[in-house]
Amino acid sequence: MARLRIGSRGSQLALWQAHHISALLRERGHEVELEIIKTTGDRITDVALANVGTKGMFTKEIEEALAEGRVDLAVHSLKDLPTELSPGFEIAAVTQRENPRDVFCSSKYKSIENLPQGARVGTSSLRRQAQLKAVRPDLDIHPLRGNVDTRLRKLEAGEYDAIILAAAGLNRLGKTELVRQVIPAEIMCPAAGQGALGIEIRAGDAATRQHLAFLDDAAARATTTCERALLNKLGGGCQVPIGASAEVRNGRLHLQAIVADPDGSKVLRESREGTDPVQLGESVGDILLQRGGDAILEAVYGQGIAVPQQP
Repeated sequence: MARLRIGSRGSQLALWQAHHISALLRERGHEVELEIIKTTGDRITDVALANVGTKGMFTKEIEEALAEGRVDLAVHSLKDLPTELSPGFEIAAVTQRENPRDVFCSSKYKSIENLPQGARVGTSSLRRQAQLKAVRPDLDIHPLRGNVDTRLRKLEAGEYDAIILAAAGLNRLGKTELVRQVIPAEIMCPAAGQGALGIEIRAGDAATRQHLAFLDDAAARATTTCERALLNKLGGGCQVPIGASAEVRNGRLHLQAIVADPDGSKVLRESREGTDPVQLGESVGDILLQRGGDAILEAVYGQGIAVPQQP
């Protein structure tokens, strides 16, 4: 069996993900080592993600370790991976998906609807902010950075009336005590790839790809490929106000997607069905652009609050 070295960020959730993959590989008889790598996104913790302006901010240093041969594979939250991988890399596996939805967490209130006028809600995601503002324009949205524990601690300390997080991370860490509402995709369309892990390797590394093949989940691969094709068509990174949620229904892919103005004043929604993940994602992306998504995104890029192309 092989000796495999995994590169991972050092956050609690990233380590859970890396250990989860390590355990599955060890069950197959592989020897596994873990190298923790600090990324740009880990170092910049006092600025809202949408203002940082670096695509691949959670992946660049890990890819460097891959390229140099210090690690053989990297475990990422797929939503953090740029839709166009740097040359020399490939996604060897997309694991079985956790719940891709966003969740409403609060110590005092049971849903978005129950929040009082002007309630303080924490999120650093323009996508979440835009969709919250669309249903509750009165809310006071404030930046929220840090790992899951830090965010929950700020909520419990009363800094926020509520915060919005991904269901997947809380489920994986077993920290669901403050989850009050799983938000339907019709109200808050998730980020492309949310809830899925992407296992990245050096392009052409056939041996490692073969070792990881058992981790690749067909449904997760199809749905996330579709969502990422839409995101790529719209030219967006994970911090642009774009949502994409694909599901397999009766053997066909169903995709719903949104492009939103950050202040929630305009939310464009589109849904379609198809069988080819890339074709479906790109066609829905085209429709959204034609319906005015291009103007929304140009304004967002112009404000310097979206993520530009990777340098």
